[in-house]
Amino acid sequence: MTTTITALQADSAESSFTTRTLERRSLATDDVRIAIRYAGICHSDIHQVRDEWGGTSFPITPGHEIVGDVLEVGADVSKFKVGDTVGVGCFVDSCMECEACKDGEEQFCSQGVVGTYNGQDKNGENTHGGYSQQIVVRDHFVLSVPESLDPAAATPLLCAGITTYAPLKRYGAGPGVKVGVIGMGGLGHVAVKIAAAMGAEVTVLSRTDSKKEDGLAFGATAYRATEDGSAFKDLAGSFDLIINTVGASVSLDSFLGLLGRGGTMVNVGAPSEEQSFQMFSLLAMRRNYAGSMVGGLPETQEMLDFCAEHGITSTIELINADQVDEYYEKVVSGDVRYRAVIDIASLDKADAAA
Repeated sequence: MTTTITALQADSAESSFTTRTLERRSLATDDVRIAIRYAGICHSDIHQVRDEWGGTSFPITPGHEIVGDVLEVGADVSKFKVGDTVGVGCFVDSCMECEACKDGEEQFCSQGVVGTYNGQDKNGENTHGGYSQQIVVRDHFVLSVPESLDPAAATPLLCAGITTYAPLKRYGAGPGVKVGVIGMGGLGHVAVKIAAAMGAEVTVLSRTDSKKEDGLAFGATAYRATEDGSAFKDLAGSFDLIINTVGASVSLDSFLGLLGRGGTMVNVGAPSEEQSFQMFSLLAMRRNYAGSMVGGLPETQEMLDFCAEHGITSTIELINADQVDEYYEKVVSGDVRYRAVIDIASLDKADAAA
């Protein structure tokens, strides 16, 4: 039996959000029904709602940073029980049989991972995400949120946390490693906190000094504004690893020049414009340029446990459902410090007003 719930939906790339009802499917034996408490606003939500990457299916209910409480479990679910605080990230299903899935890297499923929203589930139905009162998810794709983490502030970790944790871990951030973080926004501030907790020497590379006090408070040992260009001369060849968190175009050649011999720059932001750089930026010092897309379920759980151990959450602004359109503009203009999280309880009030 399906369940009718309230959600926010956009009908086109130009439209505002409207409060609507959605049907959530009845539980399969391996499903978990979750009452959503909080949903984060990720810049990728904005890209997809505005169809900046192409391929958006409307109407769309975004949201892939979700924390809530278990309402009901299927007959074969043993990992979760009613009342558990859980999270859902960017994916809600995959084939579970290909090499990537067996390796715990479901994001690279050869059959195509099922996105939490703007995807198609195994029944051919469009998926709808966390800007809603409930969601039904296959148990494998549900994560345990440690009790020590504030649930609202932990919500963005389901995307921003794993997006930055995965490359920091893969490329060896730790004691004695010099890490540069480009951008101090929703992704960047989490990257600083996690890299510092790993023991790395962290430098924030931001356009201006406006967030310097925050960057140092989050664990950075240095903060350099890049606007006047002097940082590129002063810090040339300084870093072992650079994480580029910016969702817009930057001068890749300038930032690649900050890497030392054999250093790596990893892009986790996803600008809609085509990017380019000179090949000699890599050849000159055997530098590497890589990309990274979130992480699989085992690594995401590892990240949540790491954050609990080190007391890491996102720094958030908690907002109501009727503020989402306003906050999309704030995210784009960089006026949110540092992630916006929707209090889903406010959907009840929005529904009543409608």
